[in-house]
Amino acid sequence: MTYHGAVKVGGPPDVRELAHLIITKIAVGPYENNAYLLRCRATDEQLLIDAAADAPVLLESVGDQLATVVITHQHGDHWGALAEVVAATGARTAAGRIDAPGIAVPTDLLLDDGDTVRVGQVELTVRQLTGHTPGAIVLTYDDPQGHPHLFTGDCLFPGGPGRTTTPEEFSSLMGDLETKVFQLPDETWIYPGHGNDSTLGAERPHIPEWWARGW
Repeated sequence: MTYHGAVKVGGPPDVRELAHLIITKIAVGPYENNAYLLRCRATDEQLLIDAAADAPVLLESVGDQLATVVITHQHGDHWGALAEVVAATGARTAAGRIDAPGIAVPTDLLLDDGDTVRVGQVELTVRQLTGHTPGAIVLTYDDPQGHPHLFTGDCLFPGGPGRTTTPEEFSSLMGDLETKVFQLPDETWIYPGHGNDSTLGAERPHIPEWWARGW
């Protein structure tokens, strides 16, 4: 089946099968959060991006073998199921260094801009984007047999950047998006923290509108 990325709470996950990585997208909770389970084909090691809201639903896809949970930012809707998932699987936790103190579950691996996180033989690149929160991170998988795949948390959605509360935060987030995200090719697939997917090519033409719209 063709991956589309349109998932609903209570509905089935959507699965994308790449040459080296399998991505499972799951929608959970009252805020319709997206969680992404990544599995390395070569080793079967798994990594979960955002343990949001509903541990039983997440664990149904995860099973009892989970190496790492990466939290994209400190907002509670993205880590509400973290303690339960970690207790069930023994997974280590990872988050951006600046946002980690705002996450109630201790963070084992503090991530900085430019760091890498591995799931089996697959490597993800970490970029810190400041604005939606002080230390949110996005993760990029640069598929050697395809295009990049970008997990953006709440920093970028179809239609614009994530919510900010001041003009300074908006400018910071937009600046980081332009210098750290939009330098990737148009084919880069966007997996956001809520809602449907997009590509950088679909969003790039709207950057001037976002600046004009402001925070």
